[in-house]
Amino acid sequence: MGKEEIVAISRIDRRGALLGAGAALFAPVVFSERAWAQTKLTKIRIVSSQGNQVAALQELTKQKRWLEEFGIDAEVLTVADGAKLIGALIGGDSDVCIFSGFNQTLAAIEKGAKMKIIGGASITGQQAVFSAKPEIKSVRDLQGKIIGVGALGAQLHQVMRALLLKKGVDLNTVRFVNVGSSADVFRAIVAKTVDAGPAQADIFDQLEKYNIHMLDEGAFANDLSEYTWQASFATDKVIAEKRDTLVRVLAGYCKAYRYVQTDPASKEPFIEARAKALGVADMEVARREGASQWQYVWDNKPYALDLEISPARVEYMQKLNVDVGAQNKVLPYDQVADMSLARQAVKMLG
Repeated sequence: MGKEEIVAISRIDRRGALLGAGAALFAPVVFSERAWAQTKLTKIRIVSSQGNQVAALQELTKQKRWLEEFGIDAEVLTVADGAKLIGALIGGDSDVCIFSGFNQTLAAIEKGAKMKIIGGASITGQQAVFSAKPEIKSVRDLQGKIIGVGALGAQLHQVMRALLLKKGVDLNTVRFVNVGSSADVFRAIVAKTVDAGPAQADIFDQLEKYNIHMLDEGAFANDLSEYTWQASFATDKVIAEKRDTLVRVLAGYCKAYRYVQTDPASKEPFIEARAKALGVADMEVARREGASQWQYVWDNKPYALDLEISPARVEYMQKLNVDVGAQNKVLPYDQVADMSLARQAVKMLG
């Protein structure tokens, strides 16, 4: 959208005013992004997975009022369980998911769920594999080891399995243990109740403090870049009934993705938003962890600037599902994804 047009009238008389009014009826209306905020806001219910980076981006989007700019009044819910997230959408308790792994979404679609992936969020992972055991130096050293993950078949398990296969580790020798979220996995790594596991990027500057280390070839953004971490999705019913609203929601979040990855001034607002979202009282800790996570985002550019997930990426994720038995076959791209909403959203940003 362009800037609001301003009509300058240098000479006002009765005839001129009438002519000006008549011309205005036929003049094109040009809105600024913030013009949406002057209209009545449209309510929508958003659900997302839990995680430090999700919480930070949600709070930053809230503070910057990017959704309001596009006429959106959002109610945001976060859940830890992927099955509950999909249930919230199918049951009608939520309208759209913005940040979540989507391997379970693909499996649900094959089983008959009327849903579509409508955009990308974090395309590459913001996690890496860590260990507190000095003899484990590389992902290739995980042969025969105990690895902390989430629920078997869910994202943390799936992505670790894919990485191990890529690095030539025999999965028959590995024992996966469900310890919960990535934060729970981190605690298990530090306590040495598991040999290794995936944890989030905000601990990269605290490895010495916790006496842990990142494994060689264990950064998902670089070593398993073909794995798509998060997507946005909604039911076919909501897409049909609230398409314009969904497009505006995607546009608002796209502003957040672009801001943290292209504007160096985003560092301080990101740190502050993350501290508030996570309730970190110690500002020294909040600044250190927030700066570490922001730097990772700045260096690795994980978010989808164009909001799209390619057919090749969706096919790869489906093949992983087939490999673990979550899907029977790879479905056609058009059956599981509709990127036309993402393209509309990007056009709104100019």
